[in-house]
Amino acid sequence: MPRFVYKAKSGPHDIKEGVIESETERAAIYKITQAGLFPLEINEQKSGAAAPLFHWQKKISWEGLAVFTRQLADLLSSGLTILKALEVLSNQADGRFKIVIDDLRGFVKDGGAFSSGLTRHPEIFSDVYISMIKAGEAGGMLEQILARLADYAQTEDQLRSRVRSALAYPILMIIVGIATVVVLLTFVIPKIVVIFEDMGQELPLATLLLINLSSFLIHYGWLILAGLAILIFILNRQGKTSEGKFFIDNIKIKAPIIGELICKSEIARFSKTLGTLLVNGVPMMQALKIANSVVENRVLSRDLDVVTKDVLGGVAFSKAVIKARNFPLFVTNMIAVGDESAHLEKALLKASESCERDVDRLVRVFTSLLEPVIILVMGIVVGFIVISMLLPIFQINLMVK
Repeated sequence: MPRFVYKAKSGPHDIKEGVIESETERAAIYKITQAGLFPLEINEQKSGAAAPLFHWQKKISWEGLAVFTRQLADLLSSGLTILKALEVLSNQADGRFKIVIDDLRGFVKDGGAFSSGLTRHPEIFSDVYISMIKAGEAGGMLEQILARLADYAQTEDQLRSRVRSALAYPILMIIVGIATVVVLLTFVIPKIVVIFEDMGQELPLATLLLINLSSFLIHYGWLILAGLAILIFILNRQGKTSEGKFFIDNIKIKAPIIGELICKSEIARFSKTLGTLLVNGVPMMQALKIANSVVENRVLSRDLDVVTKDVLGGVAFSKAVIKARNFPLFVTNMIAVGDESAHLEKALLKASESCERDVDRLVRVFTSLLEPVIILVMGIVVGFIVISMLLPIFQINLMVK
């Protein structure tokens, strides 16, 4: 059915924007006026994706999504209808999220299901989110599902925040260290070299190497920047192909410490997603496909594709997971126990919690090792620069004596 983007007045100074589905433009205008609005502008939306009114909004943060979900769950549990709850949230939302909520409210008001309205905004609501909402609507427990979704979104946000905050300081140290070395080589050393040239003495090998490096950076530094730009462009272009993504992800997952960190983080996300979907009544095959879609690493995703095919062929999930080479043994053992006891969803959620604890431990280990290594490397580099500049002065003192 065609969709129309509209602007309409609901009061002397209140203008609303939204999206409405209708057979024709005339019918869309009739629906808008029936809703008590005065249409100002209406245009047919050409694409089947999200409305162009908010094309600039790439993604709502996990924290923002968790707050919206929690508030909606609280409003529904207090006895409000989904339509009234969306109206309350629309009045509280800011300009960015307000358009989305208004569109959902208009869709539900026209008789559409809430879960179907969510599919109109795939850049905000994931397949996991929509599938759980569908299960909640079918089982008559939407408010409970929304509460679990809010917990899920908050956990995801906390995990990502912990990793980002742990890596922020080392990355800052690397940037400051590189900037310090570049300033020394391109601004400080050239001024000191003038003094050595006036002295007219033979310079030590380390000093000559440093002077040549400084001269190269000053005269040909643009070549290094151009080479880095070309390398980044090539990697970015190759990274958009399936083969390139698989190659890069394979390198990531085989890297020491970082590889284990990525693997455990992905498995934690997969296990939590699959367990949450199964707890809320989503069928196994559908849940597997959705859970696989949240895995970003192509190597792990390919392993899980094989697992999905085996389960589709009648193999037990616990036996199929054993073939996934990158799944830790303790995770496969927990899944096997859960499968045998008919509590697979609980086993998956416990496995997810265990992997998240391992991720926290690995992040602490990685940062505790990375910081001293960065300090040591930068100390060696800066020390070499200082000593290389002082060696000619030491030679002069020895010659004088």
